[in-house]
Amino acid sequence: MPIIKSAKKAARQAERRTAHNVEIKKAIKAALKTFKKNPTAENLAKAQSEYDKAVKKDLLKKNTASRRKAKLYAMAKAEDVKLTKTTKTSAKTATEKAPAAKKTATKTTTAKKTTAAKKTQSKAKAQA
Repeated sequence: MPIIKSAKKAARQAERRTAHNVEIKKAIKAALKTFKKNPTAENLAKAQSEYDKAVKKDLLKKNTASRRKAKLYAMAKAEDVKLTKTTKTSAKTATEKAPAAKKTATKTTTAKKTTAAKKTQSKAKAQA
């Protein structure tokens, strides 16, 4: 039993974190169970997504999740699950936004050049 105030707080935090981590692990196990019962591309994606979330929250190491996801993929391939390529819509929007970003970048560089030119002119006037 902790006696010091900071130790008590650390114990409370550890309990909350443990409960949160258990919930994430339960979600992974549930996704795995549904994938094993019904191996579809959708269930595979959900299970792999759960692993990605666990990595993002530092519950699993990146390579561990990668290894487990590869094993799931191999299981899906063995079951002849039709795997479709997912298209990223964010990649399309990023390419559409890129030209607009370049236009704003050129505006800011011209503004910097004009202020730099004004500074050099004012220095020249001050020296004269």
